[in-house]
Amino acid sequence: MKPEARIDALFRHAVERADVPGLVAIAASGTGMLYEGAFGLRDLAGGSVMTCDTIFRIASMSKAVTSVAAMQLVEEGRIDLDEPAGRFLSELAAPQVLEGFDAAGRPRLRPARRPITLRHLLTHTAGFGYDWANAALRRYAEMTGTPPIASGKRAALGLPLVCEPGERWEYGINTDWVGRLVETVSGAPLDAYLRDRIFTPLAMTDTGFELTAEQARRLAGVHRRNPDGTLSPVAVEAPSGREFWSGGGGLYASARDYLTFLRMLMNGGRHGGATILRPESVALMAANQIGPLDAGRIRSALPERANDFDPLPGIPCKFGLGFLINTELGPNGRSAGSLGWAGIYNSYYWLDPKAGVAGVMMAQLLPFADPRILALFGAFERAVYERLRAG
Repeated sequence: MKPEARIDALFRHAVERADVPGLVAIAASGTGMLYEGAFGLRDLAGGSVMTCDTIFRIASMSKAVTSVAAMQLVEEGRIDLDEPAGRFLSELAAPQVLEGFDAAGRPRLRPARRPITLRHLLTHTAGFGYDWANAALRRYAEMTGTPPIASGKRAALGLPLVCEPGERWEYGINTDWVGRLVETVSGAPLDAYLRDRIFTPLAMTDTGFELTAEQARRLAGVHRRNPDGTLSPVAVEAPSGREFWSGGGGLYASARDYLTFLRMLMNGGRHGGATILRPESVALMAANQIGPLDAGRIRSALPERANDFDPLPGIPCKFGLGFLINTELGPNGRSAGSLGWAGIYNSYYWLDPKAGVAGVMMAQLLPFADPRILALFGAFERAVYERLRAG
């Protein structure tokens, strides 16, 4: 059986076992497409069939895109990676660190001893967290009425730091602040900036913060894994009265579009005649930017939203300017120095510059880090490398 047929069988069986309602998977090398397939249903309630042009809520896979936008401004000399971000955004000029709670349960805050920089934000070392991934922040948000980031309210960005900038890797709202920086430095709203500087040049016509009526008809529905393993549709509405564009998690995209974005990075910042970044900027993004700190592992504070996540168990990981980096050969074939990350609805990608291959698998299922889907993504990755070796 050819590798492509084995991948098809892998995904068909996953849908038949109810591991996932439906998915799209796609991969390419530096010379062309290796695989593309769509399986299952977009929505168990509606019954529409998954197709390769289906659109997904890519959530934190937005972070890489916003990071590229910031690096364009770094290239142009409009912002430096290591200058205080508070020079551009007053909200970041005097950050507060959450030290705990007093006897009455009130938050104890102190001023941060270091300024937050763009490098901190791009590497998730600024000290910001997510309330679903940090129990102290969850308690703080509940006590203060701070809305979740998905609300689209500016107040959601008002969370304090949970550690000193540069002290540790802490996954959080950092890239939403990067999006605000892009807006302030460029003078353009984030949606317009990304459209004009990244999506249009790359012909990513199915990527953006808002959907047309036609695109909405191709949007996959979100589902939840129940405790007994069954799947149920859940309603996920776009925020009403949105007050900011979430550079850390607000984009919609097709798997095809996202692969185009990854191929641009694989080709040193160019694709299809468009130049998005210089090769040296791409190389900087793909290099360890956090020194001896470890990255990638997330402990959930909200099990219905996410499971605990260890992207590559047993492998030390670092972080570049927007990407997780594995320091050793991955268990499914990716070379040391490969890049990757994910979205909370169980969408995943990797980019292996050394082997010249990138892959994307998109689903719409909660909670994040679903064990069945992680296993499926690993099997897909192994099959793609087999396909690459087959020529």
